[in-house]
Amino acid sequence: MSVGTTRSALIEQGHWLTLRDCKRVLVVVHTVTFAQRLQEVFALLETDLRVQLVFTAAPHAFGTGVTQFLHGLGIATVPWEEALRTEFDLALAAGSRGVHELRAPVVRISHGAGQIKLLTDVGALAPGERRTPGMLSRGHLLHEGRVVPAAVVYAHDRDLEELAESCPEALPVAHVVGDPCVDRITAGMPRRAHYRRALGIGPGQRLVVVTSTWGPASTFGRLDALLPHLLGRLPGDGHRIAMLLHPNVYAGHGTRQVRGWLTGCRDRGVAVLPPEADWQAVLIAADWIIGDHGSLTAYGTLTDATLLLTAGPRREVSDRSPAALLAAVAPVVVPGHPLAEQLEYAARLRRPGQYEQVAASLSSAPGQFHRRMRSVVYRLLGLGEPAHPPLLAPPPLPGVLSRWEVFDGGETAR
Repeated sequence: MSVGTTRSALIEQGHWLTLRDCKRVLVVVHTVTFAQRLQEVFALLETDLRVQLVFTAAPHAFGTGVTQFLHGLGIATVPWEEALRTEFDLALAAGSRGVHELRAPVVRISHGAGQIKLLTDVGALAPGERRTPGMLSRGHLLHEGRVVPAAVVYAHDRDLEELAESCPEALPVAHVVGDPCVDRITAGMPRRAHYRRALGIGPGQRLVVVTSTWGPASTFGRLDALLPHLLGRLPGDGHRIAMLLHPNVYAGHGTRQVRGWLTGCRDRGVAVLPPEADWQAVLIAADWIIGDHGSLTAYGTLTDATLLLTAGPRREVSDRSPAALLAAVAPVVVPGHPLAEQLEYAARLRRPGQYEQVAASLSSAPGQFHRRMRSVVYRLLGLGEPAHPPLLAPPPLPGVLSRWEVFDGGETAR
């Protein structure tokens, strides 16, 4: 039998299970990015003997790699069609596609640094409805006029203010729980020296991290002109360069194709983090972060790194988002000048508290995500919470940069 078939049989035939009478929670994973955020939630449940977790990969345009990512965590999946036919006590999802068909109360989890990108499908908007980020839109929260989620969680009080304007029907089920990435990066900051040693950053070396979201206006979308021009100008001995690409870049183009396009980066000493890897420690270790309007650049405001922005799509970004706030205070890379000079200039220009407003906009409940999130989930399950606080661990130690640079037969060395 396949892994999916075996796991499905265990759902259908409960008499084969050793632990019975468990609350059954379905984790619906649309993309690798969503899986990484959902991991912060299902980890709150997986040690509870009263709860059985079941996982499924839901259809999505950027769904490539989801099953492999879950298998890498030791997780078997059931087919999506099987999940739709089965009743569960609760479902966890970061995406909206197809969740209205589930036979379970659904908890929708925000992903990313705030609500950044405005909806691109303007044809789906009702007359007079303004463009909003997806997690605040009627189209992502309602189905045939009915609020789909039993609970929807956000990072900041500001999100509820926007929700009151865009989809007030969802306010009764909305909760502010904070942001797990904010909490983990904050917890990891005292370990910055450990992360740098693990990455292989030597004494006197400085780490430049280039981040990219997905889409034509991203850093990667301008790879042919921007990256070769900029990264080729850094002195090799004193600088190490790492690139963090959004998993949707790999899912959209195919992993082998992206690796093929990036083969030349090895010649310039650029290390590329694989899409399934943890990126938080790399941000903490950075001396500079060069990024676009994506989440990772905004999360960089929590670190000691100096930030520089690439030109972004202002009309596609919510003017209330952390990305918009950052664009108003961070210096912008100018391709016509040597990058090393721009890095040093930006470092001299940085002032204390320059990014405080941006960092504060990422979460209005810093340090509280796991406690608040667990409370929401257990209340919906009708179970008392475990009699201990949830664990907030710093990011794990990363692998050395040199292991990311190998492109051998289409496989990245680990």
